[in-house]
Amino acid sequence: MPGSGKSTLGGELAKSLNSKFVDLDEELENRAGKSIKKIFIEDGEDFFREAESSLLKNYSESKDDFVMSTGGGAPCHHDGINIMNDSGVSVYLKISSQELYRRLNVEKESRPLLAKSESLKTTIQNLLSGRGTIYNQAKITLESDTISLQDLETAIARN
Repeated sequence: MPGSGKSTLGGELAKSLNSKFVDLDEELENRAGKSIKKIFIEDGEDFFREAESSLLKNYSESKDDFVMSTGGGAPCHHDGINIMNDSGVSVYLKISSQELYRRLNVEKESRPLLAKSESLKTTIQNLLSGRGTIYNQAKITLESDTISLQDLETAIARN
């Protein structure tokens, strides 16, 4: 989910593993030469999801080791969760809706799917219920409002 800590923990994990870190959203922004928000406004969500999927597939076919943080919708579109599961270890950082609200409320305007929302709490609930089935297909689920790098490393080592 947006706000779950994917980019923060992913970066920390990559550093711990002496591996490359890829933030899929940042990579898309760099390639498009504009922000995710602008991509959504100017090109639409369908274009964004196609570009996101294409980039995810390219990385999944790479022989290089890396840690990737995807946007919250990447697993849910164009077979994203299966691409991730087939090419690596997928992790679902399962944060409570209350904690997601607390984290996202301060940055709502910078996130396209949240910026147009009249009720952030309702949008978070809808995203969780709509995406939960896909997210639960991840190889690892960590459920806590305070997931640490050590929690993540331990879960991966057990897998």
